[in-house]
Amino acid sequence: MNKTTDAILACVDGSSYTDSVCAQAAWAAQRLQAPVQVLHVQPTHTDYAAPRDLSGAIGLGAKSSLLEKLTQVDEERGKLDNQKGKVILEHASSELTDAGIGGEVTPIVTLHRRGSLVETISELEATTQLILLGKRGEHADFARLHLGSNLERVVRSAHKPVMVAARSFHPIHRFVVAYDGGASTRKAIDYLAQSPLLQGLDCHLLKVGADSEENRRQLAEAESTLQQAGYTVHALLQQGHADDVLADYVKTEAMDLLVMGAYGHSHIRTLIIGSTTSNMLRSCLVPVLMFR
Repeated sequence: MNKTTDAILACVDGSSYTDSVCAQAAWAAQRLQAPVQVLHVQPTHTDYAAPRDLSGAIGLGAKSSLLEKLTQVDEERGKLDNQKGKVILEHASSELTDAGIGGEVTPIVTLHRRGSLVETISELEATTQLILLGKRGEHADFARLHLGSNLERVVRSAHKPVMVAARSFHPIHRFVVAYDGGASTRKAIDYLAQSPLLQGLDCHLLKVGADSEENRRQLAEAESTLQQAGYTVHALLQQGHADDVLADYVKTEAMDLLVMGAYGHSHIRTLIIGSTTSNMLRSCLVPVLMFR
């Protein structure tokens, strides 16, 4: 078997989410019987240039020694970043191994790249079936609940499901699908019907909207698809504001995972009024599995 075919791509950066991403990847690998690719991307702002000839610089004079020392410092920083990346990947690999991942069925492959996380994921998507990352990166502002700078870009560009890990991992027993009848949530229903990822777990199907014939029909179709796939489904149509209803349901019904479509509105509209996707990612304390 090709070690990178249909892999789970776990993105790690040394943040407080790294261990949770690894635990979530181990859980998914066991359910999917899939390899895990652990990816650390060193961003371009740490790409330090090699020493160059500064003899022609205007006004260099006696400052040449200082400039050479600064260049050496930049080189050392680059080397330290490389070493940091190796340590992060070694730690992630150890976490996965401790969780029972490795061997012929669920091998572990570590990838250390330099550049853009979004572009790197796009390059690897062809051999990926699930993308995993934390909602906030190494330098996130937790007090203001800022999402990681790469998260929205990854979700918007990805063609494969993206699972956003919570800050700490807990085994998943119950999940809710936020179903709105749109293309992305229909894609989620089709995925759940075909994939072993959530098979056998307690399935809840929630549609937020008016109690209309059309909404009831859409909910019944999604429920039927999941039932035919073997799920026992708890389906509910509830009125209210989507963000509030979803957040309340996840909390009061003790859901372990939220499944939803990603960024249904245009990017410009999202910038003006926000989106259910961003609001749920920002406030939800459980993992979120998203489909675009």
